[in-house]
Order: sequence, then structure tokens, then C-alpha cells
Amino acid sequence: MRRLVGLGCAGVLAAVCVPSAATGRVPAGLAARAARVGAAARAARVGAAGRPQQLSLVFPLTADEAALTRFARAVSTPGSPRYGHYESIAKLSERFGASPRTRGLVVAYLRRAGARQVKIDATGLFADASLSAARAEQLFSTQLHRVRTGRYGFIAPATAVVVPRALRGLVGGVIGLDTQPLASPGVLRADARTDQRIRTALQAQSGYFPATGTPGGCSPAQATKGFTPAQYLTAYDYGPLYSAGISGQGERVALIEIDGFRKSDIAAFATCFGLHLPPVGAFGVSVSKPFVPGGEATLDIEALAAAAPGLRSIDVYESQPDPADTLKALTAPLQNTGYKPQVISASLGLCEADTDAAVGRAGILASEGALAEAAASGITFLASSGDSGSADCVTSDGVPEDYLSVNYPASSPWVTAVGGTNLSLTPANTLSNQVVWNDGSLEPGAAGGGGSSTLFKRPSWQSGIVASGARTLPDVSMLADIAPGYAVYCTANPDCVNTTVRDPWQTVGGTSAATPLLAGGLALVDEDLRLHDRQDLGFVDPLLYTLGRNPAAAAAAFSDVTAIGNDVGPFIAGNGLPLGCCTAGPGYDEASGWGSVNVAALAALALGAQPPVVGVALSLPGRQTPIARRQILATVSCSRPCLMRAVAAVTIGRSRPFTAYSRAYGLRTQAAKTVAIPFSPHQVSELRAGRWRRERIVAQVFALIVDPAGNVERKSRASALTVVDGRRK
Repeated sequence: MRRLVGLGCAGVLAAVCVPSAATGRVPAGLAARAARVGAAARAARVGAAGRPQQLSLVFPLTADEAALTRFARAVSTPGSPRYGHYESIAKLSERFGASPRTRGLVVAYLRRAGARQVKIDATGLFADASLSAARAEQLFSTQLHRVRTGRYGFIAPATAVVVPRALRGLVGGVIGLDTQPLASPGVLRADARTDQRIRTALQAQSGYFPATGTPGGCSPAQATKGFTPAQYLTAYDYGPLYSAGISGQGERVALIEIDGFRKSDIAAFATCFGLHLPPVGAFGVSVSKPFVPGGEATLDIEALAAAAPGLRSIDVYESQPDPADTLKALTAPLQNTGYKPQVISASLGLCEADTDAAVGRAGILASEGALAEAAASGITFLASSGDSGSADCVTSDGVPEDYLSVNYPASSPWVTAVGGTNLSLTPANTLSNQVVWNDGSLEPGAAGGGGSSTLFKRPSWQSGIVASGARTLPDVSMLADIAPGYAVYCTANPDCVNTTVRDPWQTVGGTSAATPLLAGGLALVDEDLRLHDRQDLGFVDPLLYTLGRNPAAAAAAFSDVTAIGNDVGPFIAGNGLPLGCCTAGPGYDEASGWGSVNVAALAALALGAQPPVVGVALSLPGRQTPIARRQILATVSCSRPCLMRAVAAVTIGRSRPFTAYSRAYGLRTQAAKTVAIPFSPHQVSELRAGRWRRERIVAQVFALIVDPAGNVERKSRASALTVVDGRRK
């Protein structure tokens, strides 16, 4: 996974200042945390900030997060009367986001202050703006300096930031005054053909190198000795769904990335393994051009394309790695009209203490609101649990720190956290053994993340499973060990192709590979549910834990991991003692969660657990005069709350039909609603001309249930309406 490097809230590394009610200044606790992070980063001021430089800022808005949490929990909990009754992001924003007054006051103030590109995002939880460094210094009563660590140059406030009095009570703070990159470069790579130290150590210490089982694909991929799709997809039970013709058709998966990719690399990977390649599109988050290719996005796309080659699309959201833009990236898939994903996969994160320092409690609260909105709209959100075992916090040089910590957003109660394993396979590529990924003795800190959150209490769906009062993670785990790793094709330099060996076939690993692999599997499950008229998985953790409580269901859905753990304490700088967490054992544990997922078995169990999709019916009121009234009336009913619209396909004589649409309406009860399908002025002219020519004019009218992005989920039977019968009198 991409590791996010910590940054602070006061002194030289101030990223966000969460105002106290009285003064608007940063709380002392965050200032103290900032001092520790600043020392670890060895930051030094090198001059004043460029005053004309534009800063991308995010302002968390005061909103009704408590009510949003209650609603999201109700629609995501099996057994709840509202289970599966998702709503659109627009409706959720209206109900639970900042009030119109708050939105208006914040936008007006920022524009008066000289900010550009001011807008409220689609979730209703953030205000975005661009402001010059000079104006930001005046507005937030601080000085901005250019700062350099050993690796990065960035801008940061020199003193505590003060939120203007006019914004207090309306916003929780400001994110983006500190532009320190959150992500360190590089992916976890262990090419055993080129690194003699790794090869010798692995051969000496374990039976996991080279990959067991029977590889597939072209000979250069097999020569890496890493796992190929034929091996890991069979091991995790994807095969029965493929045999049933299910490969992700009609499903979208969004990836959150901080580097780019080459389509030619993805195509070469697909060709090698005989895969159909889904359409791959890139969406910039506050960027105007595609990113330079990197190893992380390449790895994620290839793992996802292998798991779900029939996807409608893979949508890659490319973001700068600074705090403000990374926060925007988490919500970007929720706001892209017409591209609503069923699953979002984020192979990035930051340890909780540094997340607190980077965006503050207000930023975390607003981020949690956005993740709750994703759950409430029926989206599954996955995040990698980290690659530093139970010591997720690292220095600016990527060295794990000697204390327990976990990764955010994986620790969010609205996110499915994916941990890491390694495995042994039979010649038929079925599982013969699994262990928690922990290469700590070889690469200090290289292990699957997991442990207990310090930010979030234990969610209800972990009650009775987890003894701790905190949210624990991971929830499940998949292949992540860097040795033997995944065979991937990548020409990105320097991530993948170094100066010594220029072979684009590499072996890589990390929970960043495990996460998109599972994302593809859940997209297959969603397709299977849709084909059986069942609701999407949405936020899947409550279902996973419901299955885990049932021994028979757990044995089918999961392959338990009971060996090794993710404690890396003895292998990192410190006192050389274990950190005390976490050890794998039977059932759920904080080293592997429930174990790995058997995808086809999960699909079968989900069919029995997910509620039916809503049904829709349409009828036409009598005595209509569509041309005179310039509209058709239709009465629509749903079997339960839905978002619907009515559509008329009108044929004049032998001409091609034109289509007219009603507005979208939310029905909260089973009561029917009569809606108007208006004609445009041009369509009215065509209808009048057809009537004058005495041509037969017929409308086929039907109702649609649409998802939050306007995509059609269900269609009623059509009802015919004769507008003009075409007979000469």
C-alpha cells in the first residue's frame, strides 16, 4: 500500500487547525503531537512561501453527522427494517449535510475574502476553495514558510492557525495550509531473480518461495516465480462465478490513487494471462493532466482487472498526495455524475495519530461523514490495513516506530479493512495452508496491518466478537506477502524498472494488492445479486460479521488463518521486544480478521441474506391530451422506498422515436405518485406536425428505478398510450 507520512498541526508542520469555541486556535493536544511528528521528520525552514502560490483548501462544515450515522447504520444492518433502503448522495446531502444557511455563509465569506473556485461538494460536508498564500496568511493569522525534510519540499504554517471569527461554528477547521506530501514513493517489491539477498533469505527461512501451485500465463510472468491469476483466483474461489458467466458485467469499481499508469502496461498484463481488459478511465482530483505512471496504480489496476475482467469500467481517481486533495479524493467517486461505483478501493492510508495531526478531529469527523454517506448510498468501501504490521506509524524515512498503531481509513467503522496473508497451494491451486504475512525478520516492519483503533469505539457489528472496546482491524485478509508476491507488468521508473534490471515483469506485494483483488471479488458478488434481483452488498462488514457468528456460514465464506501474527516489535528499532499484538488464532483475530474470503461461497450466502430489490409498476391515467397539455401523466408505485422517474418513448409514424423524461422522485412509502413527463418545445413541434399529417403517434411509457448517480437499476413493464390514432376521419 501507499504509506502516508505524518504531518502536524502547529509549529512548522501545521496542516489543519481545529478551532476551540472560544479562540479558534488549535487544541494543545494536537500541537504536542505536531512537535513529535516535526522532530521525526527533521523539517527545516528554507524561506518564505511564494506569496502568489495558490493553495487548495478544504473546510469541514458543521453538519448532522449523528443523524447520518443512525441512517447509514440502519440501511447497512442485516435484520433492520431499513436494511438495503439506500438513498442518493444528493438526498443524503440535503438531509444530513450542512444547512443551506451554513453553506451560504461559508461560500459568501470565502468569496469576499478573495478565494477562487469556491464550492460546496456533493456530500454537503465540505467547502472547497483556492486561496493565494499571501491571502491565506492574512486570513488565518499565520506565516507560511517553505520547509524541507530530507525528501520533500513543501509549504507549512510557522505558527498556530486561527480560524476567522466569521467562520467559527460554521466550519471545523481548514485543511491544506500544509502541503507536505502524505505519501512516500515506491511499492513493496521483491523480485527474487534480481535480489540475491532476498532470494537466499526466503529459501532459507520458508517454504513460500517460489509460489506453489500451477502458474498460468506467458513464460516471462511465470519466470518471476510470483503468483499468477490462475493461482490466486482459484485459491479464493472465484472460479465458480466465472463458470456461471459472472465476471463483473455492469459493475463499476473506483480506485483512489496518488500516481498514474500506462494503459500499455495493463494491456500487456491482460494479454499475458488471456484476460478481457475492462475500460480503464482516469479522473483527476484537482489536477489538470494525467499523473506520471507509478507502481501503485499499475499494481491495483492489474489485480482488479484479473479479478473482475468483465467490469463495466475501472475508474481511477488520481489525486495529489497533500492532505486537502487526498481528502477530496475519498469523496470524488461520490460526486462523479453517471459514474457511481458499486465498490471503492483505497490502497493508501496514514496511521491514526498522524491522521489526527494531518486533518484534525474535525477533518476526521467530516471524512467519516463522507464514508457514512457512501455506505448509506449502497457503496462498498475497502481500504488496505497497512504494510507495517501492528506498528503502522512510520518516520518520514518510512521506518516503523516502536509502538502499536493502526491505519486510517482502514480503521473507519464504515470501511472494510483488508489485511495480508501468504499461502501454499496444491497443484490444482486450491489452498493447502495460509499464514499471516510477516516478513519482519527480513524486512523490518513488512507485515499485514492490524490492531485496535485509538480513534473509534467498537462498532455494534463487532460486539460479542471483539473483547476490546475499540474498533479492531483487519476485517478479512488476502494474499499480500511480497515474497513470492504477485506477478505484474510495469514499466514505471523508478517504481518498477530500476537501473540494474529493466525487465517489466516484477513481483510485488502489500495489502495494496490484497485490497483491489477483494474489490473485484465483491463486484462479482454484486453482479450475482443483481442477476437474482437482490440488493448490492453496500457496506459489507455487518454481513461479514453476521456470517462469522454462524460456524457453518463462517466455514464456507472464510478460510481461517491461525498461524503466525503481525507483531513486528522484535524487528524494528526500539527495545527489541514484542509490541503485544497481534497473534492469529481460530475465528476472528486482529492479525487476519476472519481470514481470507471464499468469493463464490460468499456470493451464495449473500443471496440468502440480501433483501430483494424494489419492484416498480406504472399505470396511465385516462383521458389524457398530451399535445395540448405538452406532457404525459403516469402513475408510479414502488414496493418500498425508491428513487424513480418515468420515461416515454414516442413514435410518430415511421420515424425514429424520441424520448421524454420526468424528474427523479424519491418515494418513501408504497403510495403511488402521479408524475408529469414533459415534452420539450421541439418535441411539441414534432407532435403537432405529426398530428397535422394525421400520422399515428404512440407512446410507450415505463418507470425506472435509478441509483444515486442516475443509472438504471430496474424497469417496469411498458404501457402504451395512443396520442393520435392516425386514421383519417
